[in-house]
Parts: sequence; C-alpha cells; structure tokens
Amino acid sequence: MNAIAADLVVLLHFGFILFVVLGAFFALKWRWLAWLHVPAALWGALIEFTGWMICPLTPLENLLRQAGGDRGYTSGFIEHYLLPLIYPADLTREFQFALGMGVVILNVLVYSLWFARRKKKGGESPPFLY
Repeated sequence: MNAIAADLVVLLHFGFILFVVLGAFFALKWRWLAWLHVPAALWGALIEFTGWMICPLTPLENLLRQAGGDRGYTSGFIEHYLLPLIYPADLTREFQFALGMGVVILNVLVYSLWFARRKKKGGESPPFLY
C-alpha cells in the first residue's frame, strides 16, 4: 500500500511540474486557475534559481517507499526521475538557471498576451492583477 501511495506522490509531483510549465495556457481558458498557477510557477522558478533540488514531495515519497520496505533515494525528484530522461548526465547551475528562466519567460509571455488581448477587447484583466 505504501508503494502505491509513493507512486501517487510521484504522479502528483510530475503533474505539479507540468502545471508550473503549462498552467498559464490552462488559465487562458479557466481564468480562476491563474490564482493557483502564478504562485506555483513562482515556486517552480524559485527552486530552479536557488538550486533547491528537494521539493517537499520528495521526502514524503521517500518516507512512503521506506515504510513499504524500499530504500528510497537520496537525490531530488528531478535528479531521480527526470534527469535520466530529459537532462544531460551532469545538470549544471547554468542549465538549471536556464530552466528557471524558461518557466518565467514562458509564463510572463502567455499572461502578457492574455492581458493585452483582454484589454484590447475591453474585457477584464487577469485575476491576479486586481
């Protein structure tokens, strides 16, 4: 049961990463989602900019794995699951900073376009700009 719970934490963690990167696009359709996405994107960028590799979900996953008889792992979620798939073997601070900048630039661009389009149409501004 603990292994299943740990796997669910992994899915939640991966979903959060996708939300950080792509959430602005969903906020275009569901305006209220910006209230959740902006803090999540800021958190994701902060983790990349500061070099924090251990998200609070990682210790939870490891705790569940250890309770289920597994060893867990000592690295962070990204290092353990994503680096082997999409990042080079040695994640440099420069590349990590670039990832953080990518999150910031993508989200600022999407929200700026949204704001400009809504303003041009005379619609409401994004909810976090009130």
